[in-house]
Amino acid sequence: MKTIPLSEYVLAHGQSKTAEVLGVYQSAISKALKHSRRVNVLVHEDGTIEAEEIRPFPSKLKSTESDVLTS
Repeated sequence: MKTIPLSEYVLAHGQSKTAEVLGVYQSAISKALKHSRRVNVLVHEDGTIEAEEIRPFPSKLKSTESDVLTS
C-alpha cells in the first residue's frame, strides 16, 4: 500500500479525477484542500484507492456545534 497526501495526489491527477476515484464531488476535494485538512490517499496493491483523514482524538467541537448539543 502506498500513502500519498491528498495535495500531492491532486497535483498528479487533478481535482476532478481524484473526486471521481474517491466517489465524492470535486467541491469536496477543493474544500479539503482549501481548509488544509490532513487527508491521505491510500493506493492499495490491487489498484483500489481510498482516503482517510487524520484528526486529533477526541476532536474538539466548534462552539456552535457544542451549543446545539447542549441545548
